[in-house]
Amino acid sequence: MSCKHITASQRNELSVLIRAGSTQKQIAKLLRKDRTTIWRERKRVEGKYHAGKAKDDVKEKQTGAHKKKRKIENSSWLRKYIEEKIQKRWSPEQISGRLQEKYPHDNSKHVGKDTIYKYLYTHRKDLVRFLRCQKGKYRRRYGTRIREKQREEGKKKRIDMRPKIVDEKGRIGDWEGDTIVGDDKKHILTHTERRSGILFADKLGRGTAQATKEKTIARFSQLPKKKKCTITYDNGVTFSDHELTARETGMEIYFAFPYHSWERGCNENSNGLLRQYFPKKTPLGNVTQERIDSAVDEINSRPRKRLGYLTPYEVFYEKKSKC
Repeated sequence: MSCKHITASQRNELSVLIRAGSTQKQIAKLLRKDRTTIWRERKRVEGKYHAGKAKDDVKEKQTGAHKKKRKIENSSWLRKYIEEKIQKRWSPEQISGRLQEKYPHDNSKHVGKDTIYKYLYTHRKDLVRFLRCQKGKYRRRYGTRIREKQREEGKKKRIDMRPKIVDEKGRIGDWEGDTIVGDDKKHILTHTERRSGILFADKLGRGTAQATKEKTIARFSQLPKKKKCTITYDNGVTFSDHELTARETGMEIYFAFPYHSWERGCNENSNGLLRQYFPKKTPLGNVTQERIDSAVDEINSRPRKRLGYLTPYEVFYEKKSKC
């Protein structure tokens, strides 16, 4: 039988079993506890056993036990020392370090800075005003979420910073990227080359930044350097590892402005063509890379009016038409 303490959920089960008229032996067997453990637990509550009362009793005893170990609350000398130094605008870290330096062999006077902070915010909020930091009990290591988001936005190169040749589709090697999402939240990562219109698509599974980065690097590692100039993405979190992607691929990465999907028109059009094979609300988890490659091959083999009825394959790979 298990000798571990009874958990909160087991107390609920115990209460139900007692009301059902089960014997102590039966209860012990069902809960996989020793009979003395069940007896001791039932004795915890006077009168009729109630799981809520038992939980309150345990919590009260734990609080009392922990209270005995609280150095500051149990030492008037330590409380006075800390409060005096705080009023002299010493930081909790300075107080903690000073106590260890002054009383190296007296552990009863050693207390950590976090313990001092906790004591001040719990019992002496009137002394918090003497702390140097007045921004609350806890601070985010890198500032507020708004500032963190602003820093990330500041690292992005916007689409209006792209070279003019990209806008004019004057060369092969400028790409646009995005993902299409299935009904099961699985993703397909797509990249479209602006001049030729050629489409690459990779099964992504979960739409994480790590997976997106790895798939992108693997895909573009197969292309010659002259056909890897720039990529323009939307603002999804799947592209948040863009700095590492740019470093590994050697490409400049730009971002469209938020909610301006038309700024990546080539890729949006290619995604629409791919959606003919994998309509919206279609689960993508069971779609294989082979099925995706087959659909992409058909799309890239169709002649395009804007290409003079050449196919994306023929323009991208600079091949002559065969039919």
